[in-house]
Amino acid sequence: MTLRISLRDGEKMIVNGAVIRSIGRNSIELENHAAILRGREVMAPEEANTPARRLYFACMMAYIHTDQLETYQEQILTLLGDLMNALEAPEAKAACASFAHNVALSDFYRALADCRVLISYEAEAFGRLETRAA
Repeated sequence: MTLRISLRDGEKMIVNGAVIRSIGRNSIELENHAAILRGREVMAPEEANTPARRLYFACMMAYIHTDQLETYQEQILTLLGDLMNALEAPEAKAACASFAHNVALSDFYRALADCRVLISYEAEAFGRLETRAA
């Protein structure tokens, strides 16, 4: 199955751990399996500043650095446990369960999608807390 990706000028992506930056507008076709993240899916270390974001970052690293998988899996388990203890909403706990299932299957790309749901939930929860404090 071929995957076609269009990149804007200057857009970055990661393919099997290698950072690629587009010079000009390009289209790329990948004809075999590879770990791929496009620019908007990549998180810089300094952006991992909340529990859900730290979980996303650890999962992203496990996805693109399979040679260090055990290290990142340990981080993921610790971070997921901490996050689940802090969450109360059933939909957030369901996203954690889906995330854990995908990690157990080593389907880190799908786990990242679950984690984006958790990041959104977390942002909403922080927003509610700020509103109450004001």
